[in-house]
Amino acid sequence: MEMLNCREKTLAFTKQLVNIESIVNTNGEKVIAHSLYTLLSSFPYFTENCGQLVIEQTIDDELERYNVLAFVKGTKRKSSRTVILMGHMDTVGIDDFNQLRDAACDPDQLADLFRKEELPSGAKEQLESGDWMFGRGVLDMKSGLASHLYLLKYYSDHPEELEGNLVFLAECDEEDGSHGVLSALKTLKKWKDEHKFHYAAAINADFVSPRFEGDTNRYIYKGTVGKLLPSFFITGAETHVGSCFEGLDPNFLAAELTRQISYNPELSNEALGETTVPPVSLKQTDLKPSYTVQTALSAYVYYNFFIHSWSPKEVLEKLRKQAHIAFSNALSSFEQRNRQFAELSGEPYAELPWQPRIYTYEEMHRMLMEEYGQGYIAHMDAFKEELLLDKELDTRMYAARVVEEAWKWMKDKSPAMILFYSSLYSPRIELSGKTEDERRLIDALDQAVEEIQPSYPHPIIAKNFFPYISDMSFIALSDDEAGISAVTDNNPGWGTKHYVEYSDIRELNVPVINIGPYGLDAHKKLERMEMKYSLEIVPNLTNRVIQQVLKG
Repeated sequence: MEMLNCREKTLAFTKQLVNIESIVNTNGEKVIAHSLYTLLSSFPYFTENCGQLVIEQTIDDELERYNVLAFVKGTKRKSSRTVILMGHMDTVGIDDFNQLRDAACDPDQLADLFRKEELPSGAKEQLESGDWMFGRGVLDMKSGLASHLYLLKYYSDHPEELEGNLVFLAECDEEDGSHGVLSALKTLKKWKDEHKFHYAAAINADFVSPRFEGDTNRYIYKGTVGKLLPSFFITGAETHVGSCFEGLDPNFLAAELTRQISYNPELSNEALGETTVPPVSLKQTDLKPSYTVQTALSAYVYYNFFIHSWSPKEVLEKLRKQAHIAFSNALSSFEQRNRQFAELSGEPYAELPWQPRIYTYEEMHRMLMEEYGQGYIAHMDAFKEELLLDKELDTRMYAARVVEEAWKWMKDKSPAMILFYSSLYSPRIELSGKTEDERRLIDALDQAVEEIQPSYPHPIIAKNFFPYISDMSFIALSDDEAGISAVTDNNPGWGTKHYVEYSDIRELNVPVINIGPYGLDAHKKLERMEMKYSLEIVPNLTNRVIQQVLKG
């Protein structure tokens, strides 16, 4: 198979997309979707087959934004086999560009301005080389979307070279709540039924980067990491700060919990020879509304948690054990310091009245339902509905407020930790060759790399888990029902502030890989992508996988 001469057209598509500021949760998401739809509408194939191109507003979304979907039916050989090409249109913000904000989405202008600035030596050399493009979204991930756009255009012009079918999905809101891909599942399911598509593979084109200093590999990924946000509502025993040992500060418990969980390699998940980074705290705060001389009543912490093979249920079990260790350690330190202070001050020492108490939200909720029945349920339903009116509350703080309210119903108010999930679960995907479609996709990827590698000087290496959060997570599901139930039953905002139709994902269940642009400093001012790999190698690798997967 000859190499596609794709660089210039993919470059033009990249610039066209980057020039449209499409920051997540802004009007720019709507603008880029309509611009992309207009562009695709100009392709002769979609002028003739206008029913095969749609722009669709997201479902159950507080913002107005859209996905763009299209498909080409190959005429080389009629087949139900179909490959999905997917990528997101939104970007993170541009505040980090400071005085260069106006040029953040104009790679040519930005390059001129960067030439006048002091840049790190590596970035300076790349800028001068002419083979690197700078700008917001060039790497994450508009050059990847441009690669898919090129292939869609190519096969819309040459359907006679395509066995089976090609579906193109450009989704919004990847950088925040994944409303885009979750809404698109409905359309993908509809097309599956209407056109008898058999989704044999999905190819994402999100960015890849070095994994460590001096790493020259260009990575492609089979499957993806999963992400959870385990959260703890922590209660203490309130006291005046002048009598600090008469109470227990929940911040003291929270600090010990973070010391136990953050950076703890015991909570790194190894699978298929690859290991996740350990969890780390993303927020730690007490819930006092303002200053008083009383210690806080409660504290709130949550942690980023990556998984490869563990289920959300297993994560709760592991964190319960870690929380028990932290609680015990905190009480032990408290007791030791209390004794020490009693000796120093001559004041009497009192034995600790507390023991470690850890509940999941599901356990606490069940206890309260059994004790109070419909009265508790009606109160919490009304509380949640009223809380929804506060548009300032994100899903994480909403969940915390629900737990805080439920806690008021607990008769035993002695210190405790309540463990729950407070945000979107991005499911892990293991691509291990367990199905025929998975085996064909893995073989196609291996063959594509073998054929393309001689055309590129740096090693192209396949790994098992894409290491960043992406919309790949919502194309297939490796978790069983118990794993998903652990998420739904332990998210206090489930069904009100937050809801995901995981059954849609399970029904689709498409093996997914990532072949994306290579670069550095995504989400940063010096975001940049290497053009040789991103504009030439990526489309050709993707094309070979498409051809092999669709082959009869």
